[in-house]
Amino acid sequence: MYQQTLKNTFGFDALRPGQEAVITRILNGESSAAIFPTGSGKSLCYQLPAVQLPHLTLVISPLLALMKDQLDFLRSKNIPAASIDSTLSWDESQQVMQGVRNGEIKVLMISVERLNNERFRQFISQVPISLLVVDEAHCISEWGHNFRPDYLKLPVHRQWLNIPQVLLLTATATPAVIEDMSHKFGIEQNNIVITGFYRSNLDLTIAPTAEADKQQALLSQLEQSPQQPTIVYVTLQKTAENLAQWLNQHGYKAQAYHAGMDSEQRQQIQQAFMAGQHNCIIATIAFGMGIDKADIRQVIHYDLPKSIENYSQEIGRAGRDGQLSHCTVLANKSSVNVLENFVYGDTPDLDAIAFILAQIQASPGQWEVMLSRLSRDSNIRLLPLKTLLVYLEMQQIIEPQYTYFADYRFKMIQDQQSIIEHFQGERRQFVSQIFACSPKARTWHTVDFEALWQGCQAERKRVVSAIDYFNEKGWIELESKQMTDVYKVINPNFNIQELASYLYDLFQQKENSEIERITRMLSFFESSQCLSHTLADYFADANAPHECGHCSVCRGKVAELVNSEPLPEITVNTLKIWCDPFITACPTPPSTAAITRFLSGMTSPLNTKVKARQMSGFAKLEAYPFRQTKELVSEVFPELK
Repeated sequence: MYQQTLKNTFGFDALRPGQEAVITRILNGESSAAIFPTGSGKSLCYQLPAVQLPHLTLVISPLLALMKDQLDFLRSKNIPAASIDSTLSWDESQQVMQGVRNGEIKVLMISVERLNNERFRQFISQVPISLLVVDEAHCISEWGHNFRPDYLKLPVHRQWLNIPQVLLLTATATPAVIEDMSHKFGIEQNNIVITGFYRSNLDLTIAPTAEADKQQALLSQLEQSPQQPTIVYVTLQKTAENLAQWLNQHGYKAQAYHAGMDSEQRQQIQQAFMAGQHNCIIATIAFGMGIDKADIRQVIHYDLPKSIENYSQEIGRAGRDGQLSHCTVLANKSSVNVLENFVYGDTPDLDAIAFILAQIQASPGQWEVMLSRLSRDSNIRLLPLKTLLVYLEMQQIIEPQYTYFADYRFKMIQDQQSIIEHFQGERRQFVSQIFACSPKARTWHTVDFEALWQGCQAERKRVVSAIDYFNEKGWIELESKQMTDVYKVINPNFNIQELASYLYDLFQQKENSEIERITRMLSFFESSQCLSHTLADYFADANAPHECGHCSVCRGKVAELVNSEPLPEITVNTLKIWCDPFITACPTPPSTAAITRFLSGMTSPLNTKVKARQMSGFAKLEAYPFRQTKELVSEVFPELK
């Protein structure tokens, strides 16, 4: 049935057992889920069927780097594939869309956020689709380690696009996540294919190391095999910078990599590492997705990973060539608070949720919102704010309509008259009107959409399309800012306090789940059972050996993680001295959680607004557990919620 395609198109004589099981189900018209370890050929499970299915295969992929790698592979096999993403020009996007409409493109790759774009939804709803592929499918589960709120809407998108089959792909899913994601897409139990998680070539070591000794321990580890390709994972950007600098000062070449660097710099570092010009990268988790370097010999966790899932994903980048590779955690408990604070910082206050619900109720019919401004006004960070809006979509309170930029401005590269002369008749008149209604201040012209509507009933959409076109042609340089999301308010008749409490409980459950994930990870590192077996079991693989012989537990070294030094007690007076300037600066009385975030040194919209970093109390209790600090704040300021 597929053997000829496998041989002629992909150049393989046979499939691996897991691949065969999934591909057979897809070609039989069923939906499936493939839970395969990193680097074990998940992509072929949709690539081969895509060639044989009658219509388009639509692939949801979370990262541009992953899309690019897969597109390069498909094109090398002469399979017509494309993506629509932010790197394409307007003309290029139009070309791809025309190819999809004509049935010339078999595989289209997009990010999940693309489905929020009204113009794209209008286009894709007219295209027959055979298969929806969800890469990194664990992102759909709130109980997954990498939850992305827009993934929650995929089952709904699948329904209105009338896509008959779904294929879910992931390398890291616990039994609870597998059950959750398969339930959301209605995939039967016997169509979930798990191939096993155990990697016999990965040597796992948990090395208890006091914080003060970690730098030296890392240097000793690196010096044992200085030419071996190595990734060292850290939690914070400043740690990556400082550690790389320290290693270089001590004669070991290392390069920092983190999300704070510009994309061009990151690209150069990544390419140099892939080409073997750098052998050691000190990286935050920003590094790794889409990295397919076969000969990484060492992965060292200088700081604790965020979860067992993150740990497994990060060590999964080692030894893809099947050769022996070492994975070491320099472990202690002193950075646990940092990990927990990432979690606590993302839980919105009850009053903040109620504030947003009140805004929606005050905008019956249509609600226009700039996310950055709403984040600032409500004191909810952007990612949890997006999650909250998706929860409200799922509750059928709001429905996304379209997104637009509130402001457009441009400067002329060609003179106005020569641009106008490219057009004839009504179009020429329309283009002249655009320039007439775009007053100039020094260099930049600002488009006045209201004047265009009043003067010649020019629709905003048509004006934006025109200036986009001018920009693509190189006639003007265009800038757009203040992205505005427009929602239809489906049901404004809700009880604000009841709904706010329900949504707050959802965030609390998620917070508890994330804290429990950290606790489980610490238990795993201190396990007296074989680490390889315990790890495989966590990911629903019951077939790993009970004693692998290549982990620190099997070598007789059960880890006991070093606790951090006991922290000094804080007096009531000291706490008040730290907190009073912050409370005074807040426009309304802050919650106990907001004060705790201030004392813990967390970034939040409120802390930015009141310039909290300049206050003496900011981050004073960074090393203290969040819950302990919050209890103390509640005792000292009982009048606050």
